[in-house]
Amino acid sequence: MFVVLLRFSADKSAAERYMPGHQEWIERGVDDGVFLLVGGIQPGLGGAIVAHGTSRDDLEARVAADPFVEQDIVSAEIVEIAPWLADDRLKFLLAEPVLP
Repeated sequence: MFVVLLRFSADKSAAERYMPGHQEWIERGVDDGVFLLVGGIQPGLGGAIVAHGTSRDDLEARVAADPFVEQDIVSAEIVEIAPWLADDRLKFLLAEPVLP
């Protein structure tokens, strides 16, 4: 499981121009079942994504394809988490699926 932190760079003003592509990128991640949760880092500092069911290499490639990352609107940090305890509602996170 991973947390992706997308923190705005000095070029935050360019975000509006690339927002449609960024939103499509997010929707692909959700549709592919990789992004479980997407939200903003408050107050307006960037975004965060919980990703699951992917390898670090594949996630790094996916993050690099985000228009915000490509255009240096955000810097990306990927934090890997090895979960060992979860609330019953999140138990599925304890067993990473086998990746191809």
